[in-house]
Amino acid sequence: MAMERLVVIGGDAAGMSAASQARRLKGPDELEIVAFERGHFSSYSACGIPYWVGGDVPERDDLIARTPAEHRERAIDLRMRTEVTEIDVPGGRVRSRDLETGTETWTGYDKLVIATGARPVRPALPGIDAPGVHGVQTLDDGQDLLTTLDSVEGRRGVVVGAGYIGVEMAEALLKHGFEVTVLNRGEQPMATLDPDMGRLVHRAMDRMGITTVAGAEVTKILTGENGRVRAVATEDAEYPADVVVLGIGVEPETTLARAAGLPLGEYGGLLTDLAMRVRGHDNIWAGGDCVEVLDLVSGRERHVALGTHANKHGQIIGSNVGGGYGTFPGVVGTAVSKVCDLEIARTGLREKDARAVGLRYVTATIESTNSAGYYPGAGPMTVKMLAERRTGRLLGVQIVGTDGAAKRVDIAAVALTAGMTVEQMTTLDLGYAPPFSPVWDPVLVAARKAVTAVRREGI
Repeated sequence: MAMERLVVIGGDAAGMSAASQARRLKGPDELEIVAFERGHFSSYSACGIPYWVGGDVPERDDLIARTPAEHRERAIDLRMRTEVTEIDVPGGRVRSRDLETGTETWTGYDKLVIATGARPVRPALPGIDAPGVHGVQTLDDGQDLLTTLDSVEGRRGVVVGAGYIGVEMAEALLKHGFEVTVLNRGEQPMATLDPDMGRLVHRAMDRMGITTVAGAEVTKILTGENGRVRAVATEDAEYPADVVVLGIGVEPETTLARAAGLPLGEYGGLLTDLAMRVRGHDNIWAGGDCVEVLDLVSGRERHVALGTHANKHGQIIGSNVGGGYGTFPGVVGTAVSKVCDLEIARTGLREKDARAVGLRYVTATIESTNSAGYYPGAGPMTVKMLAERRTGRLLGVQIVGTDGAAKRVDIAAVALTAGMTVEQMTTLDLGYAPPFSPVWDPVLVAARKAVTAVRREGI
């Protein structure tokens, strides 16, 4: 029997997790593995880039889990600075280009893994490609931004967008001594939260000295005589800028997949089955930020770009490619972030998500503290909970607070995955000691209030 060849497109979390897991199950005499990565780095934490740029992580290499050399030692032929430019599905091959030499090569595959990740949303605005305008998705992007921050003379930074990336990058610029303005198209930052919870983030950013402009629709990037960015223009104002960071969000990088005729979903991500196999193609798998996944709460497909999912996808793909078995059932939409000392978390559905899928719901919002109120250093915490109106099924939780607030969302993530009601949540046996929690944990207080709301609304 001829040896099979696995080709992997993408050398970060999903792709190299898949390659490594497949190699654990099948040796070099059974399975040849060839991986292509167009950047300079492999297997790194993209989620850690804002903290490296901001100085919390001292060295770039601290974000790298496994180098290309380490992958090659495991008999994975990882070809760096090599971009795949075409997938020939009928022919079972991919075309790649060496970015250093320009040489193009066709490589055949028996099994293919697509892990092309996501790309920063970069609207087609005048001046968007000017020097000094940065998207931040890869280590190469982070290095380019740091080079600009260290070399630019002025200290005025503008962040376009106030989602997770935008808020984290605003903090990073602040730590570099920049005067920071965030231009947000919405009324409140963090559109992944309901507006009432986003307002808490807005207030905290104000206290930190970050200027947040609501309802700001960027129309163009203005440049100086040297061609570099000098300002960001909206419909009614100009904001001086020596550096601009795009924090509008990301979208699936599925240019290759689209050209190859592979199935894409509503958000432009690849569609797979539970085994992460591309639908309709027995020998092609996909994982990470380039795919859409099932939302277990709403029952719809969605795009969630997170390293946690990408690594899980890779493990499952590698197991299936290597002769084992694994499935990825879906997500509940858990995400956490921080801006300075404020922690932000959400899981499940927002109010508009619930309305979009036709769910009737109640809400409960409580204010508490992250430890016993009398314990030194106790800080504020706000918890918002959504429950289905008739059944009391938990639908979503949002938390904004100080130390210890964000990871409390994991309680809700487990409850959502288990399909618990808010009444069932009130009896959860959570850990308690004054340094860590009030006697009634804030999540349980919110659950009790949600139970009251469900009973009051009735049918």
